[in-house]
Amino acid sequence: MMNWLFPAKKRSIPAKRWISIISRTVHLIGVSGLAGAYLYQQPVASWQWFLYLTVMSGFVMSALEVYSDGIWLLQLRGTAIGVKLLLLSTMIWWFDQPNAIIYFLAIIISGVVSHAPGKLRYFSIWHGRVIMESPMGKRHPLND
Repeated sequence: MMNWLFPAKKRSIPAKRWISIISRTVHLIGVSGLAGAYLYQQPVASWQWFLYLTVMSGFVMSALEVYSDGIWLLQLRGTAIGVKLLLLSTMIWWFDQPNAIIYFLAIIISGVVSHAPGKLRYFSIWHGRVIMESPMGKRHPLND
């Protein structure tokens, strides 16, 4: 399992760049449509398809990164996705309806992490430093 998640060499995905661009565009459309839920308390029927677009495109983008190299999960750019999912799922536990503050926090996290310098995006809160090499790389003791 660990060798699959953290390959010694990053996996190549044909057309990854275009899949990523299309997924990100669909994701932005979905997030825009979710504004109806989070900002204007519109009925579920008016924003439900935008939720599906957002979740599915987010899944595709995350799957591309994890398949290429699971190190993404350990870096702030992947960890931030987990934090956003936790934040957005709080409406299930604490709120009767989507909360605008949580919506804005998720957007702020996205904007900051995706446009931050590499030293921040590739920083691992789990390791306390920037990590660029997969834990299962050639120098990792479990790989010997």
